[in-house]
Amino acid sequence: METADWNEDERYLSIVTAGSPQELKARRTACQKVLLEQLNVIPVEEWMCRVNAMHDQIAGTAVRICEAQMKEAGYGLPPCAYSFIVFGSAGRQEATLWSDQDNGLIVEGELDGLKKSYFEAFGAMLSDVLETAGYEKCDGKVMCSEPLWRKTLPEWEHQLAGWMEQLEWEPVRYLIIASDMRHVAGSVELSAKWKEVFHAGFADNHKLTMAVLRNTVRHKATLNLLGQVLTERFGDYAGGFDVKYGLYIPLVNIVRHLSLLHGIQDSSTLKRLEHLAELDKYQHLEEIRRAFLTALKMRVNTPYTVEDGLLASSDYYAENDLKNKQLRTELRESLLLVRRLHKALQRQLRSAERRQP
Repeated sequence: METADWNEDERYLSIVTAGSPQELKARRTACQKVLLEQLNVIPVEEWMCRVNAMHDQIAGTAVRICEAQMKEAGYGLPPCAYSFIVFGSAGRQEATLWSDQDNGLIVEGELDGLKKSYFEAFGAMLSDVLETAGYEKCDGKVMCSEPLWRKTLPEWEHQLAGWMEQLEWEPVRYLIIASDMRHVAGSVELSAKWKEVFHAGFADNHKLTMAVLRNTVRHKATLNLLGQVLTERFGDYAGGFDVKYGLYIPLVNIVRHLSLLHGIQDSSTLKRLEHLAELDKYQHLEEIRRAFLTALKMRVNTPYTVEDGLLASSDYYAENDLKNKQLRTELRESLLLVRRLHKALQRQLRSAERRQP
């Protein structure tokens, strides 16, 4: 997925000249309005590209604003090089207009007192700047304000090695989050070294890839025995369908697992599919791509609310929307594919576990 070039549009250029978090939020709001007008007018993959180009420009500007605020607060300039990185949907360049924060920091060199105090304050301040600009803080605390996701490169190397050795549910979950890492601002070299270390740990590591597969094959049931779409039975979303966890995330997880298996370093799901196709080893990749585009299209069209210029969505399709015959057919076909793929992966996992001594 290529990054869109916004240089021809002053609305996007204005993002990078914002001088405060409040100004950044106002320019984001103006930009979102333009993007919403383009939704369903251009192909969904191009629209997502534009949305994520906006997010990247906001994040890069937030980093610059934060550096200026740190200087004003008496911390001075950054004591060394650092990299601001993103995970989750932002890492995959699949963030919606209502995505929250999923980010971290890589700091150059060994940790000392000056770096510790500076980047602890910087991480907290940057998370606050992003929140003001419209990005809710992550419930799972995957943010540069948290020590787990803010480390020097040597500390990161140690932490990644530890996660790779443990092979338990929680450290493997952290590795899965980390696998979507993408550089956004700061030192490109630090991010590249981090990626090199991460993927070296997966190379020829059968136990680790099987541990990721174990996490991958867990998902909520989305079809009944007759192949009919299962909707929510109770609660606020009764009759609706969870697009994010019912369709989008299972496809992301399947493609990610195959990509890690083959050392593919791209974080975008569509780019990962392109690289997998080049291997000429897997069937159904074009079906997966079509299902993934359906998932993206459905996800960005879920009902949303607007408060103070910012969007929020539950990621559920309402019962009435699901009555659209074409949409329901596309959804059912995509879910049937996900079910077949999951069954194949479950068989692969059982076979691998039987072979283990």
